[in-house]
Amino acid sequence: MQRLTVGHSGCGLLLALALGTAVGSAMAQDAPAAVKRPFDLPPSADLNYELQARHRGFGLKGEAVVTWRAGGGQYAVTAESRVPVLGTITDNRSSGAIDAFGLAPAEFHEKRMRKDPTTTSFDREAKQLRFSDGRQVYPLKGGEQDRASITWQLAAVARGAGAKFKPGSLWPFFVAGRNDAETWVFKVVKREKVRTGLGEVEAVLVARQPVADKKDQVLEVWLAPRHEWYPVKLRYADGDKEQIEQTLNTVTKQ
Repeated sequence: MQRLTVGHSGCGLLLALALGTAVGSAMAQDAPAAVKRPFDLPPSADLNYELQARHRGFGLKGEAVVTWRAGGGQYAVTAESRVPVLGTITDNRSSGAIDAFGLAPAEFHEKRMRKDPTTTSFDREAKQLRFSDGRQVYPLKGGEQDRASITWQLAAVARGAGAKFKPGSLWPFFVAGRNDAETWVFKVVKREKVRTGLGEVEAVLVARQPVADKKDQVLEVWLAPRHEWYPVKLRYADGDKEQIEQTLNTVTKQ
């Protein structure tokens, strides 16, 4: 495997290693009207993923460790990516309450290698979404997510949707990142077999729909119905420049 030197461009690549990550839009969008959907949160668990990435022909391998906790009206999720020698590359954390919309984040913390940590705050009392690394302020209407919580909100909605979570169906969410937020629309694509550390697993492929100015960006999540709808594989790509995959090795329910 060729050696990859990680500078600012490498950090941009590895941002996508954390669950539920993609590049945000530079154009501000208002939050859409709040939509309440049936949901059923997956059981608390520790998940370990094999991580593989390519950047301009260079390869990189490591692991991603996700801790998911939900109970007592609260939730917390951490997603950390690591590679040999370099150590921790990204460390994302989201926590908050569980309300009528599902996950209701209070804070989202993101730390990238060689970058200062940022905090995205969901002020429920003031009904405002704010950023430590930006001046944008969005109204909170209910159902908003962050880049760490979105995968688990998606899994919870899939578990609660039953037959409605079928190929061709669309599921929009308003998702906050480091300094802005935008609507992500996920489309249920198909069911297929995925090779994982658990063996061959039947999974539902859900893909974020591309936006006009980022048509080359791909974010795909494979959810496994027979394994509590846990995310067993994730893939991010930005054309031929960057490709990252996370495949589940082990899962331990808590």
